Parts: sequence; structure tokens; C-alpha cells
Amino acid sequence: MVALAIVALALPALLVALSRQVDATAYLRDKSMANIVAANKLAELRLLSRARQELFKGKESGSEELAGREWYWWLESADTEVPDFYRVEIDVALDENGADEPLFTLVAFLSGDLTSLQNPAEEAGGE
Repeated sequence: MVALAIVALALPALLVALSRQVDATAYLRDKSMANIVAANKLAELRLLSRARQELFKGKESGSEELAGREWYWWLESADTEVPDFYRVEIDVALDENGADEPLFTLVAFLSGDLTSLQNPAEEAGGE
């Protein structure tokens, strides 16, 4: 009877701990996916800037689908104190109104001097 009482007291605590662990795992999964969305957006920004020979300046927002879910992102590019050097911030959330409390924020610094982006083979004198 004593053993049954001990199990009856320990089981709810174990279930609560297990529930918290599952919640934490889901949060880390979502945060990792948000990281991927932000990194993809930064890569896209770099590619478009190189193709246009002009770095994006200002604010932009949108949504992307990843892993069967809709992710909302907000991008802001701003000048820094260093000439021709820009700070890019990308916020990602699961909620369309999540800009105030993003799940993940990526900050990067990009050079506005896109002419220095040469093919390494060309710089070395190769083909």
C-alpha cells in the first residue's frame, strides 16, 4: 500500500516534467526552423543585391512556407556609422502579428561596395 502511495505521488510529477520536456523540444524545433527562414532570406538578399549591383535599403516583410508551416518575416536594412556598410535585421515569427516578439532574430552586416565581389578565379588571374 505504501508503494502504491509513493507511485501515486511520483507519477504526476513525472508527467509534468515529461510535458515540459516535450514543450521545450517543440520550441527548439520552431526556433531552428525560424533560423533557417532568416538565413534563407539573408542569402536571397545577398543574391539579389549582387544581381542588381545595389544593396536593399529600408523595410520589407513577407511570408515563406517551410516544413509545412507559414513563417512570417520582417527585414530592415539601415546605415551604420561606417560609410557603405549596412546593418540588416531579419525577424521571424509564426504569427502574422509577431514582429514585436519574434521567435528568431538574425543580424548581419553587409558592405554596399558590390563591385569588390569578384570571382576568386578572376582575382587570381585564372579563368
